[in-house]
Amino acid sequence: MRRPVTGESDDLSRLRDEIDQVGKSAAKRVDPGAGALLIAVAVFTLVVAHLLPWAGEARGWHILLGQIPDGVKVGVLPKVFAFASVIAGVLLSAVSLMLRRWALVWFCALGCFVASVSGVLSIWMQQTTTSHTPGPGPGAGLIVAVLAMLVLLVKWLKLAASRPGM
Repeated sequence: MRRPVTGESDDLSRLRDEIDQVGKSAAKRVDPGAGALLIAVAVFTLVVAHLLPWAGEARGWHILLGQIPDGVKVGVLPKVFAFASVIAGVLLSAVSLMLRRWALVWFCALGCFVASVSGVLSIWMQQTTTSHTPGPGPGAGLIVAVLAMLVLLVKWLKLAASRPGM
């Protein structure tokens, strides 16, 4: 808060306060710049990946909605990844791009981290089995979804870390 200069008019004082308010408001906003396009493409890729097979005949949206075809083995981690990728990768990314707030950027970065870890573990889980009968390996959709989440993770972390000191 600045001290009023002696002899300063009320108009000038109000103008100074208004400029301070605009500066505080601008400090809460983030500008992703050209990275917003890459984030939007990664989100679109993630949506398309949910339409592709993740495990056998089970597509990403089947796993998300719990409509897994009979005879297809899908573990818990692909289900967790399906939810985390939609919440952090699609919904939270879209809201963060629209509102452009630092707090949302950090939540997006953390959510993409959780989704990326669960996605990589999902691929590993689909490749291994506890019995001697092999299950379906990771499908193309699962791999594309994990790669899209990793791109989102890198972009959101770089954007979150770029905040200038206050």
